[in-house]
Amino acid sequence: MQSYLKEVPLEKAYRLINHGPAVLVSARHDGVDDVMAASWACALDFAPPKLTVVLDKATRTRALVEASGIFVIQVPTAAQLQLTHIVGTNSLAEMPDKLARAGVELFDVDGHDQPFVADCAAWLACRLVPEPHNQTAYDLFIGEVVGAWADTRVFRDGHWHFQDADPSLRSLHYIAGGQFYAIGESLTV
Repeated sequence: MQSYLKEVPLEKAYRLINHGPAVLVSARHDGVDDVMAASWACALDFAPPKLTVVLDKATRTRALVEASGIFVIQVPTAAQLQLTHIVGTNSLAEMPDKLARAGVELFDVDGHDQPFVADCAAWLACRLVPEPHNQTAYDLFIGEVVGAWADTRVFRDGHWHFQDADPSLRSLHYIAGGQFYAIGESLTV
């Protein structure tokens, strides 16, 4: 496990994606690991914590999520811009070495048989909440967050601290056509 990784209380897990970042979705089933990028992920509920993510029918990651019933949502950093773009624009079906080409390094977390992507800013291990109609009609998946962790260099005391961290640790926000923004200035009311 990565030295700067610290568990986040589940009641604060929503804060890890509440700012609308692009995310990496990883899943494992029957010896196959995959990672894809997704822009449509959102906190859904507090207790138990839940989130939603859109997973297109054409993705291999979706098939792994449906088969295993578990997945991980990660918040990639600005330093992972190329990695995020590569796993978001290439399919494991057409590029079997996609993860190696993208430079994806996976690690394990005790008690979770899922692939976690190294060097992200946050990780949320999820159990699929089956909603067949939503999954089929809208590609919309619901996950119950069963574990959450963050990089203490950028998330601590239940809050993001992007303004105090190295800019390479800022979260990515996807627009379209390969254009991303890194999270910007902090404003307080």
